[in-house]
Amino acid sequence: MALSLTNATLSDALVILGAAGIVIPAFARLKISPVIGFILVGIAVGPHGLGTLVDQFPWLYHVTISDPHAIEPFAEFGIILLLFTIGLELSFRRLWAMRRQVFGIGASELLLGAFAIAAALIAFGEEPLSAFGLGFALTLSSTALVLPIAGTTGRVGQNAFAMLLFEDLALVPIIFILGALAPSTSGDAVGDFVTTMTEGVAMVALLAVAGWFLLPRLFAQAARAKKPELFLAASLLVVIAAALATTSVGLSPIVGALLAGLLISETDYHGEVESIIEPFKGLALGIFLLTVGMSVNIAAIIADWPSLLLAVVGIILIKAVVTGLLLRLARVRRGTAAEVGLLMASPSETTLIVLGAAVQAGVVATETAAFWQIVTAIGLTITPLLASLGHRVARRIDLAAHDEVLVRPDTPIVLIIGFGRVGQIIAAMLDRHDRPYLGIEADVDAVARARSRGYDVRFADASRTQFLDQFANQPLSAIVLTMDDPVQQLQLTRRLRERYPELPIVTRARDATNASALYAAGANDAVPEALEGSLQMAEAVLTDIGVAVGPVIASIHEHRAEVRRAIMERGELETEPSPRKAVPGRAGDTPR
Repeated sequence: MALSLTNATLSDALVILGAAGIVIPAFARLKISPVIGFILVGIAVGPHGLGTLVDQFPWLYHVTISDPHAIEPFAEFGIILLLFTIGLELSFRRLWAMRRQVFGIGASELLLGAFAIAAALIAFGEEPLSAFGLGFALTLSSTALVLPIAGTTGRVGQNAFAMLLFEDLALVPIIFILGALAPSTSGDAVGDFVTTMTEGVAMVALLAVAGWFLLPRLFAQAARAKKPELFLAASLLVVIAAALATTSVGLSPIVGALLAGLLISETDYHGEVESIIEPFKGLALGIFLLTVGMSVNIAAIIADWPSLLLAVVGIILIKAVVTGLLLRLARVRRGTAAEVGLLMASPSETTLIVLGAAVQAGVVATETAAFWQIVTAIGLTITPLLASLGHRVARRIDLAAHDEVLVRPDTPIVLIIGFGRVGQIIAAMLDRHDRPYLGIEADVDAVARARSRGYDVRFADASRTQFLDQFANQPLSAIVLTMDDPVQQLQLTRRLRERYPELPIVTRARDATNASALYAAGANDAVPEALEGSLQMAEAVLTDIGVAVGPVIASIHEHRAEVRRAIMERGELETEPSPRKAVPGRAGDTPR
């Protein structure tokens, strides 16, 4: 059967695959997040973008989404697959270990956030019933956007995931509560809620028992066939069946998808399933982001921008403050609390579901819901930007919180300037021999990463002329330069030798020429990277072919000394620098 050139399905597929295969990689080259990329494409190809020009330019039909509602089922399927893969990464043991975070912090965040937003809306003149309906809707955060950014592990990911998981579990109760709040509600709403919860618990238990016995056998059959497409078919069968089962009793389909992932994670086949599902999840999630972009009406935003700006900023501030304070009460670090608060500050895709239920129940007016739908679309669009802002704020907070405790004024320390891979190895060896040190690094993110691993490191720029003044009262036992910048190393070595004539200075060198210049500038030891790597390889070769370890180590030391003498001769140093005194004195007492 011949297909028409105006076939809507083919046209929409062309736009979606074009975004995934051409536009998003182009954005990636410009260092634009794929999340923002898909949303921007959605704005451009949606009914409020190029779609408005189709009547004047018919050819635009082929590069726009003709019917946004037609691709919504695929977007919903993307969210289901996202929750399924999250379940694959979990286990019942880990979920049980997180129960305090999920049902403690998660429940508190949802309830306090809803009440805080409702109170603010009432203060601005909203009816109390409508305010509470909007509060429950707007306090929800985006699982589809937050988890791909933060993951489910680490301090940020684990806290965000716990709250998002409770929100997803609470979606059905929220809808029933809105029904109970409706002015025309009969007394059957509470009974319906209890019935749904009872049937839901029974269905979850049934799926758990059936999956425990059936899934290993199902995937064993697919494994014996040795065909990847059978694994894919079995995986999709399980996730769709579980989603339909929970939907049939009134629960959200994402509950069934999460449960299916949890059950498969307990089998031996979870790794294979995860790798097969991943590409489909990414494409389906991209479709969801396109639908978010298509819901953004730029003209409506421009027409009512003061109110929309106030609403977006207000929701973000309320949610960020509530979430951050709750995490601080739970003794989460200030930087982590701030980052999670900003990451969770935008409304969610499920906000749109709850708004629809609130309108249907008569709790929220249609015009009011339309306004907050635009706010939700804007919030979803800026979620990656809030995540980036939160990351930067957290790093600044963590740095400020640690700087005052790193220096030990009564203990001689080794000062390591440059705290990348080489600096961290040196610090680890000093720790092993119980020798105190302080790392100095000019990269804020590198400082935060090193501190998270337990290193003592401070943010500072060693190239500044006043850099050394902060150590005027700090006793030093040695200074190590590990930066991969020959010019800065040479300049800093001269300044250090002038200020600390008797202090050992050890520096990293790129090659023999660089090492020779560093010796001439006053370094006690300049270690060429290529030399040490070659000596280690030579040692490994000699011991592997049966040469005794003692003679090998002796020959390595002899060769190192010969190279060192040659380097110093190249630097026109008649003799090697005399060993510096190892007993440290106060830096402020040494001549400058």
